[in-house]
Amino acid sequence: MIELQNERILVTGGAGFLGRHLCEALRGIGCRNLFTPRSADYDLVDRDAVKRMYAAFEPTVIIHLAARVGGIGANRDNPGLFFHDNLVMGVNLIEEARRLPKLSKFVQLGTVCAYPKFTPVPFREEALWDGFPEETNAPYGIAKKALLTMLQSYRAQYDFPGIYLLPVNLYGTYDNFDLHTSHVIPAMIRKFIEANGDVTLWGDGSPSREFLYAPDCAKGIIAATQKYEGAAPVNLGSGREITMKELATLIRDLTGSKAKIIWDASMPNGQPRRCLDTSRAQEAFGWHAETKFEDGLRQTIQWWQAQTAEANR
Repeated sequence: MIELQNERILVTGGAGFLGRHLCEALRGIGCRNLFTPRSADYDLVDRDAVKRMYAAFEPTVIIHLAARVGGIGANRDNPGLFFHDNLVMGVNLIEEARRLPKLSKFVQLGTVCAYPKFTPVPFREEALWDGFPEETNAPYGIAKKALLTMLQSYRAQYDFPGIYLLPVNLYGTYDNFDLHTSHVIPAMIRKFIEANGDVTLWGDGSPSREFLYAPDCAKGIIAATQKYEGAAPVNLGSGREITMKELATLIRDLTGSKAKIIWDASMPNGQPRRCLDTSRAQEAFGWHAETKFEDGLRQTIQWWQAQTAEANR
């Protein structure tokens, strides 16, 4: 087991949504040598910038969270950018990390979007290569999935200590609430809070999703970093599946909105179903999600309301 308090930990994307939760959790267990480089200083798509970053921080643990991400619309509009940047960032970080003399662990965050479009529910890690991902998310998902193969091949050739985690859709405080680039939960929360009439949502409401509260995901990453040494990918999820119609009604009720929900079936649904089997995480490093979905949503809604109230002062 790695004692993270004694490690020099570099978190890419440390100022982002999940990164902020992870860094808070790491500091909470006594990690003091924690580095969160900013993209303005180190462009991870640039191999030379990655070299400079490693030389500056001399990390012994690297947790790679930085990603070019967005909802269905952002993925549909920027497939080339999403594929290129996510692949190249990971390739640069892994290749240069293998040259570090004191590396204890490299943690790569994958994505549920890497799973085939029609994966049997619940998604088991063994099904990851059994088909093509849902089309709108495929460039992002395939770029991330390629990094799993890179880690496994580097483990085989260089004894590289890399692990690969597959979180389901995340939500929580610090999330991105920009309606042009946000994921479904923050987008719905903002739409219902700001609604003066009907709220229009994409698709027909039939797809199902699973959501994981970001602080729970942070705890899972820490547990895996400390305890997991395997080459196989590991799912991180909550185990609760909910349809978009159910989600929209729940968020509307929790925000106190009276808006009528309109489903625009001309817009894409995305993958039909998503729900993960998380038994490997429980068995491999003793992790499971703790936060009830409704409780996490309430905290996220309250946080966003506080943010908007502060901005409007």
